[in-house]
Amino acid sequence: MQISRKWLQQYVDISDLSIEQVADRLTNSGSEVEGIEKMSQGSNLVIGEVVSCEDHPDSDHLHVCMVNLGDSVEQIVCGAPNVAANEKVIVARVGAKLPGGEIKESVIRGVESKGMLCSLLELGVDAHHLSEESKNGIELLDKDAPIGCDDPLGYLGLDDEIMDIGLTPNRNDCLAAWSMALETGAVLEREVHIPNADGASDVGKATKLKVSSETDKCPLFLGKVIGSIKIGPSPKWIQELLMAAGIKSINNVVDISNIVMLETGQPLHFYDIDALPAQEITVKDHIHEAYTALDGIKYDLCDEDIVITTQNKPIGIAGVMGGDDSKITDETKGIIIEAAIFDHVVIRNTARRLNLNTDASIRYQKGIEPMATFKAMDRAVQLLVEYADAKDLEETVQFGSNHYTPTEIDVNVERINTLLGTDFQEDEVVKVLNNLHLNPQKQDKDIHVIVPSHRTDLIIEEDIAEEIIRILGYDRLPITMPQTTSTLGSLNKRQKLRRRLRTALSDLGYNEAISYTLVSKEKIDQAVMGQCEVVELASPMSEDRRYVRSSILPSMLDCVAYNQARSMKDIALFEISNTYGVHHVEERLCVAASGALHKNRWQKFSVEVDFYTLKGVLSALLESLGFDGNRVRFKTNQIDTKNFHPYRSAEVYLGKELLGMIGEVHPLVCKQYDIERTVAMEINLEILLKNKASKVKFTEVSKYPSVTRDFAFVVKEEVMVADIISSIKKNSRLNKENIIQQVEVFDVYTGEHVEKGYKSIALSVTFQSFERTLKDSEITEIYNKILETLKQDVQAELRA
Repeated sequence: MQISRKWLQQYVDISDLSIEQVADRLTNSGSEVEGIEKMSQGSNLVIGEVVSCEDHPDSDHLHVCMVNLGDSVEQIVCGAPNVAANEKVIVARVGAKLPGGEIKESVIRGVESKGMLCSLLELGVDAHHLSEESKNGIELLDKDAPIGCDDPLGYLGLDDEIMDIGLTPNRNDCLAAWSMALETGAVLEREVHIPNADGASDVGKATKLKVSSETDKCPLFLGKVIGSIKIGPSPKWIQELLMAAGIKSINNVVDISNIVMLETGQPLHFYDIDALPAQEITVKDHIHEAYTALDGIKYDLCDEDIVITTQNKPIGIAGVMGGDDSKITDETKGIIIEAAIFDHVVIRNTARRLNLNTDASIRYQKGIEPMATFKAMDRAVQLLVEYADAKDLEETVQFGSNHYTPTEIDVNVERINTLLGTDFQEDEVVKVLNNLHLNPQKQDKDIHVIVPSHRTDLIIEEDIAEEIIRILGYDRLPITMPQTTSTLGSLNKRQKLRRRLRTALSDLGYNEAISYTLVSKEKIDQAVMGQCEVVELASPMSEDRRYVRSSILPSMLDCVAYNQARSMKDIALFEISNTYGVHHVEERLCVAASGALHKNRWQKFSVEVDFYTLKGVLSALLESLGFDGNRVRFKTNQIDTKNFHPYRSAEVYLGKELLGMIGEVHPLVCKQYDIERTVAMEINLEILLKNKASKVKFTEVSKYPSVTRDFAFVVKEEVMVADIISSIKKNSRLNKENIIQQVEVFDVYTGEHVEKGYKSIALSVTFQSFERTLKDSEITEIYNKILETLKQDVQAELRA
């Protein structure tokens, strides 16, 4: 928001304050002034008249001028092409300080020069506000410019200072100069005089104008016909204020539409009445047409865009820019005024898509106060009558309503002091509320306030408390030390689990990945153990980032694809992250690997990762956390055969709870991501956190010898190896000591010499005691028990 000292001075008396003092007070109240800029700069300047202008005797472009400064006539050499006798000019005397440096008496090609004739560019005026003639030569003043005036910048209205205010998102009202003046008055505790235009538009004869809306994106539309106006230059004060706001003056009518927008925050649009085929305006959407706007560029309209039409013909892109075919020109004789409310989200999307961030669209995007539409219509009519000789006014027509009801709040000084930790007195609180134009009324212990329409950010008592502290000053907050109990810093259970998993996986050679939490609908459908109800963003940045993920694996496969596409074939990644549902958040671990587990190119040796690679990693992780093999079970995958290979994957259970999924990624999924064979697992860490882990105990290496016996059994094909191992371990105790230390499968055979429907399982069992050397008879005893148990449990027969 840019507002100048002169503009504020129209409403609030700040003549006794410097612009820096005003800026400091506003910044301390929360409206941060990010910069102060002078419209022009220069000292020791005077208005002069060129008495004579002769060519320089030693130059083809310089001129020797005699200039009347009022108190003297000085000789000045000037190279501007437009300098001429009898012209009024701005003269920088010797000693003047300009943005480009100090003016000194000099001799130019043998001719003495005492000063400089100035252009506005040389005085620091923004080139955006200047005509090509002004840019290319010195500034020529009006014939009535007073010779000898020592304030030429003030004469031109360029002696202004502009504050650039960075508004917080809740203070969109301060985009209006009137609201900014009210804010300044409240901060400085001074009276504010806003121009009174109430009811100025409530005049006019009967009209034929009809306005309507066929979309709910336009709840309110005002229209008014002014049958006769006179186009001409704007008054000086309007030109100066527009220049200070960075808007170029065009003519009185267009300038009034701009000045009213800046004053009230409500964009207006004026249509040339003769350019419209009929006095009928309808707001529509779903218009498919290429439309030429005021800037002369054609824009393709889409379904979402709000369009102003007459007889189904577009005449403006609502809230963004009017049309080239109905703009105000020097030949305009009458106008139709439009003031409306449009959906701010639609305006934002349209402005972004068309790359048209106009002053109007910026204000619509941030939100406009509900009564601004009526204020702007009244003010526009008032100024048009005064400065454009507006006549033949017709009655204002209205479609819809703003549905505005003033917000009323009861506040209590005691509650405010409790909230802020202050000791404010009631009289100073009431004074602040009065300065904010909240019309406070005492009601027992409470104070009843009515919020003015421009303060849409004040809704609850806490908002009022914030207003009071920022106006009275944050330095009124008492200095207190935080009262907290001393605690010993430590990691909680969840943090310890994360750290141990990261450390263990990093030690195993896995690299941690951090992938994006927002995903597409496709990845939501590919979720492993996904949530029933997923979180969808109300305003996503793109369709690929519409949902909050409920599984890590799809994102991890993107990481695998990224690396493989860059010739990184041996991949070992893990990620620990939250997954989300509407009613539930789960922290999970995902691991993915592809390529070689071990590789030695010299010896031409390579071991590729497979299901058992990750099964070993998971078993090692769980064992290190205190979840031993008896509590962890692997079952045939029947839950997710869409993401995992149906015969090379498993469900993992901790007790009776599903812990996660592990296995080879389904070939069709690999093809979809364009990746080589990959194994992965996703584990729900919430299961580990809510289950109590066993203590992990150190066991020394036995100093007694071990004995290994091999078994070969014939069992039915459907018998699971895990059931065979479990049956063997039932017999591990001898005299209250576990002597079976390891059971390892080293062969599975089907084919010749094995009956159809059966398979041969070969296992190696290691026997060892930690207390003594085992006797051969004791091993034989356990061996026979194993045979009996296997025959009973899985009908296993010892293979001959």
